Amino acid sequence: MEFKTSAAQPPLSQDRSSAATELTGVPLSGTSPKSILLCTLNARYHHSSFGLRYLFANLKELQPQAQILEFTISQNTKEIVERVLETGARIVGFGVYIWNTAQTCEVVSMLKRVKPELIIVLGGPEVSYETETQALCQLADYTIKGEADFLFHQFCSQVITENFLPRVKWISGELPDISKIASAYPYYSDEDIRHRVIYVEASRGCPYKCEYCLSSLDKSVRNFNLDAFLADIELLIQRGARSFKFIDRTFNLSQAISSRILQFFLDRMELGLFLHFEMVPDRLPEELRVLIRKFPKGSLQFEIGIQTWNPEIAKLVSRRQDYAKIVENFNFLKSDSGVHTHADLIVGLPGEDIASFARGFDAVAELGADEIQVGILKRLKGTPIIRHDQEWGMVYQEHSPFQILQTKVMDFSTLQKMDRFSRYWDHFANSGNFIQTMKLLQTPGSGPGTPESGQFEMDSLFWKFFAFCKFLGARHRQTHAIALLNLVESAWIYLTENLRVNPARVREALVQDYTGSQKRDIPRFLRDPAETSAAAQSRAKHSLHRTAQTASAASPLAGKSTPQRQKRHLQNPAKPETPEASHV
Repeated sequence: MEFKTSAAQPPLSQDRSSAATELTGVPLSGTSPKSILLCTLNARYHHSSFGLRYLFANLKELQPQAQILEFTISQNTKEIVERVLETGARIVGFGVYIWNTAQTCEVVSMLKRVKPELIIVLGGPEVSYETETQALCQLADYTIKGEADFLFHQFCSQVITENFLPRVKWISGELPDISKIASAYPYYSDEDIRHRVIYVEASRGCPYKCEYCLSSLDKSVRNFNLDAFLADIELLIQRGARSFKFIDRTFNLSQAISSRILQFFLDRMELGLFLHFEMVPDRLPEELRVLIRKFPKGSLQFEIGIQTWNPEIAKLVSRRQDYAKIVENFNFLKSDSGVHTHADLIVGLPGEDIASFARGFDAVAELGADEIQVGILKRLKGTPIIRHDQEWGMVYQEHSPFQILQTKVMDFSTLQKMDRFSRYWDHFANSGNFIQTMKLLQTPGSGPGTPESGQFEMDSLFWKFFAFCKFLGARHRQTHAIALLNLVESAWIYLTENLRVNPARVREALVQDYTGSQKRDIPRFLRDPAETSAAAQSRAKHSLHRTAQTASAASPLAGKSTPQRQKRHLQNPAKPETPEASHV
């Protein structure tokens, strides 16, 4: 797309109302008036922005004038603004995602108030759709919609080299030719490789049309040149990278490509590599299984999107999957491979009530997934899920993260409980901190079995944990920032008092989970009563001896005979003095 405007184009209107991570080894322009700043707010420090590195890689001749700064959403807005202004950049590009929309809006608003002449450009999935209605996009000067690998370079070139400002506020163009996109991988710094997640992609796009997903808008799957991709990965490995997270939407879509990638890493497994892939659950041919079997235990993690176990709900949201194949593939992964499996389920899909979700959760748990990620449905901008809003009474949060608040078959209260379920499940099951304790929660026939659906499912893991979550919610009144020891104590109380599980069994499980490999001291409430009593007597005796010595040394009668009453007091420090004794 051509952005050039006439030389008479006026300047932009000026009436629109912890330290950053800096790309290492890239020539910067300092306070040059023609400098470019690429920045974003990551969810956590150990994340890295793959998209910004692509933009930087494709700036070509403008690279010497560009810089990358990465912040986190927990950082103070004024400190971020201060750091941005210190660069002296003329153009500031922000990568906008569902997790940082609110914070980015605060930063952009403050930047425009403090320095109105700053040219702010937005990009990313969260601003690529419904752009005109977003307050953030109104605050910024320009928004690039869609893949911006080439468009951002075009924009910066016109502004900096030719001193033109585009008339259009929303910028879009054709999908870039994937074979001409410059590689982002050289722009992972040594610091990134040592401390942060290294994201990679062998393809873009997805052939599936699941209505809740942005990838449903893709028209096709585009593959990068595999030889060039593997050469880039080889260089990262030589630089010390050992962990790779593939962001391909469907890694196992092409058997030929995925087989070659797996073989590439298999040939280098002596280096201790770890690989994360997103997989479709019903596509695991024998050719891939042969390779998967060869990987050491724990070196592969498959994130497997199941989303719903109800075929009618899957059909309603245009998701196609073969449930028999899913069972078969999980059986293989569990019994014949060392793959760590991470299964995804979505709460709040159109038409799915809590009873249906519960059956699906139990079915996925039965598959033996190492982790079950319980996600609450989010309305991603541009996705066709909105076609169900009226029929199924879909009500979403107005602001990020745009979670579902209620549906025709799941009211607000139920979805709040499921939100807590998701977070507590992470604490107790997905964290791996309560392996033995979770077995007690799953004991057949234990625990409350009367779900809110009115059905009786005594041996349902879902409903057992749902009841536990009710207890946890009442006890902690929060789902985050709960100390591990407090979770341990809650599990002890719930299992021994509410479920009446044998205290010795609970103690053994919790001690094993809590101490683990961390060599933590056993908390007092988990100590064996007999041992605790003996230890208490020993401590009391030792304390008595110390007290007597201290009192004797400090007394003005030291060296003289101690009065009998004082001796009795020192020998019985915890015994209250009775009226009778005071008159002896």
